[in-house]
Amino acid sequence: MFARIYQPAKTAMSSGQGKTKVWVLEFAPASRREVDPLMGWTSSSDTQSQVKMRFESKEAAVSYAQEHGIEAQVFEPNKRKPNIRARGYAENFAVDRRVPWTH
Repeated sequence: MFARIYQPAKTAMSSGQGKTKVWVLEFAPASRREVDPLMGWTSSSDTQSQVKMRFESKEAAVSYAQEHGIEAQVFEPNKRKPNIRARGYAENFAVDRRVPWTH
């Protein structure tokens, strides 16, 4: 059994960092997906690929994998540097702007 441990990125539809603090252990698919000839749905006989386990820390996820004999690869997250401006959003409407505000 092979798994990967990672910290999920924020969704493209949100600006917040919700659901990105946990670490996820996700199993790799052991068999390929096949198309059902009658309905056209894709399916697989591998049920482990549906399992996603969440942990509070990377160490907890790694220790769980070691205890259960799961070969896991850890992917470190790419952290963004924060976009912090000196005066914040109010700077757009300041009366003492050096450059005229245009669209």
